[in-house]
Amino acid sequence: MSAKKPIGIVRFLGSNCDYDVWNALELIGRKPQWCWFEDRFNVTDYEALIIPGGFSYGDYLRCGALAARSPVMESVREAAKKGTPILGICNGFQILCESGLLPGVLLRNKNQRFIDSWVDLCGQKIKGPWSEALGAGSGNIVPIAHGEGRFFADDSVINKLFDQDRILATYTEETNLNGSVRNIAGILNETFNVCALMPHPERAMDVEIHGSDDGYSFFKGFA
Repeated sequence: MSAKKPIGIVRFLGSNCDYDVWNALELIGRKPQWCWFEDRFNVTDYEALIIPGGFSYGDYLRCGALAARSPVMESVREAAKKGTPILGICNGFQILCESGLLPGVLLRNKNQRFIDSWVDLCGQKIKGPWSEALGAGSGNIVPIAHGEGRFFADDSVINKLFDQDRILATYTEETNLNGSVRNIAGILNETFNVCALMPHPERAMDVEIHGSDDGYSFFKGFA
């Protein structure tokens, strides 16, 4: 990717992982810039966009439902059509699904409780700008922190995601703590530029600080 344009971080009232993403981007030498939820923006101003985790609009209605209807998402949709790489993390995943930019829904965890834990992700063979986001196979140790992270879609959608290599990552059987269908932890759109996952790679950037640096590889595509 070119280093000439900044990477936009979309912020909502209730975003709480925005500074974590900002720090992750600075760690790999990239220039981030805020995109406020009430404002539209020129999509050509940004090389890529990230929708971080948090509790946008206080998670009223369904998680991400109100954020998906905010002015900034009109620009995000426009950017998606133009092929801009877009990443959603946790609440960002929920927002992208509610926006119609990704299929499926995120339901309450199978135990009906908020889960804060570490998981083992299995990187899958994919195309597009996220092709080196995770190492192949298991051994990608990153944290999760969500109450509605159980990915679900009907069988026809799930089969299409797998058949088209649009599964970014899966949990191991042992670490599928939220009960996502077929262990799905992250997916892509049909043109492979919109990507989302429930775990937080921005919280696994440094072994000494976070306990793992397996999230670093997820951001290296921006370097």
